[in-house]
Amino acid sequence: MPAHFDSDAQDAKLASMREQEEEDLARILSEKYGLVYADLSLASINGDALRLIPEEKAREAEAVAFDKVSKNVSVAVRNPNNPALPPIISGLEEMGLRVQQFMVSQKSIDRALARYKDLSLAHESTAGTFDISGAQLDTLSAQLTSVKALTDHLASIVEQKKGVQISRVFEEVLAAAFVLKASDIHMEPEETQVRLRLRLDGLLTDVFMFEPKGYHFLNSRVKLLSGLKLNVTNRAQDGRFSVAVNGKAVEIRTSVIPGNYGESVVLRILDPNSIQRTFEDAGVNPKLLARLREEIKRPNGMLLTTGPTGSGKTTTLYTFLREMHTPDVKIVTIEDPIEYHLEGIVQTQTNGKDYTFASGLRSVLRQDPDVILVGEIRDAEVAETAIQAALTGHFVFSTLHTNNAAGTFPRLVDLKVDPKLFASAVTVAMAQRLLRTLDDSTKKARPATDAEKKLMEKVLSTLTDKSLIPASFDTVYDAVPSDDGSTGYKGRLGVHEAIFMDDELGTFLRDNPSEGDIAKNVIRQGYPTMAQDAVLKVLAGRTTLEEVTRTVDLPRD
Repeated sequence: MPAHFDSDAQDAKLASMREQEEEDLARILSEKYGLVYADLSLASINGDALRLIPEEKAREAEAVAFDKVSKNVSVAVRNPNNPALPPIISGLEEMGLRVQQFMVSQKSIDRALARYKDLSLAHESTAGTFDISGAQLDTLSAQLTSVKALTDHLASIVEQKKGVQISRVFEEVLAAAFVLKASDIHMEPEETQVRLRLRLDGLLTDVFMFEPKGYHFLNSRVKLLSGLKLNVTNRAQDGRFSVAVNGKAVEIRTSVIPGNYGESVVLRILDPNSIQRTFEDAGVNPKLLARLREEIKRPNGMLLTTGPTGSGKTTTLYTFLREMHTPDVKIVTIEDPIEYHLEGIVQTQTNGKDYTFASGLRSVLRQDPDVILVGEIRDAEVAETAIQAALTGHFVFSTLHTNNAAGTFPRLVDLKVDPKLFASAVTVAMAQRLLRTLDDSTKKARPATDAEKKLMEKVLSTLTDKSLIPASFDTVYDAVPSDDGSTGYKGRLGVHEAIFMDDELGTFLRDNPSEGDIAKNVIRQGYPTMAQDAVLKVLAGRTTLEEVTRTVDLPRD
């Protein structure tokens, strides 16, 4: 019996082979013409870039602008010798654009040209930014009231199985991140799928699982927007781009690292609204806040904030700068990178080579500033220069990586700072963490257990200012999760502690005491520790003991 010949399967196989041969040819030609090869089947097409070349001219030249970031335009070309191509490139350059040509196959050009019919679905953004309209945000705000709603929304887009819908996923994820007030977007390839997570109120939350094929579109779109190299997949890359949200520019910092199953992408959202909060909004204890406001009025000195990554140190320092900024005060910052832009303040960014924290600080001192912000004290050279600046008529703000305020001074000693200088240079050492706050509309009061009362009483027992301690320890609050995925928490606030320099402490520090001894010495100052501040917020109904235990180091039995 003769074997059945499957002509459809053979035709499909031959078509696939022809497509692969065409891609291989495009790669070979890219080397011949000195262009970068690109496969547009793995990239989304930017509607703003597409508009730069009219469709009729694009078809004639077999050239399509497929991405645009600031003044940089990526143009896919099928034949670099096409006589219709040079006028198009010249026209783009006359518009002040920097053009990079990519060699592509006929399949890629056809796919890009097909996107012209979808332009009506896109919206135009301003140069160098990705635009999310107010109408779009309003629509999503009504729809995406929870993580579950976002998951369902993304599923409905992906199920439509259209390239233009897949490319929309990135836009929808970005817009949803703003609606849900996420601080980070994580895309993490696994063996058979790609995990999308958002960091909400400091905790990562699973949102969606992508097929790897769809993830290629998202990955390419992010890399193109961020100015990263599409053909580099074996090393880390960092970039950034802007998103226009209701007319305001929000910076997005991009980190891409190679992984076992593909590149892992993290987008950090630097929303300028986050630094518009006052110290009262941030939950600083009123007694501590009053003292801090007095200390930053000094003509010279140093205020150091400490805490792990993501504890709000930078936001706190920016809040100080906003409070201090007046027309008669010169403020200069040295940052890596500049996260938020402050009007009326000179902000500079290190580049790791010619302009480092140390060299930048020396240069800044020649600018005659009144106030200096150094993003981080990382080594002995920066520590020494910052201390000298604080001793010579400048007020210096900076950060250190230590666990608490008392650890500031041993850390400076590790960085070769002479303890005898602490009394004259260091004005305030602060530490902080961020706690999730209860949703006032759902939180539930209950009687505290005997164990909880005992713990809270123990924490507050060393607080010398008894006026800060509430009369009753009887009531605490619980978070009430909901079926739609809400955790019962909404937003975050800080817990803080601070040590203020005085004569007794300055003398005590000359002998380089331990962190524990420093903490015992400053109890007399009467300001709450982070643990005490956190417990006071529990008793005030602002957070839970469970959240405090997760975030702050409480005393053990």
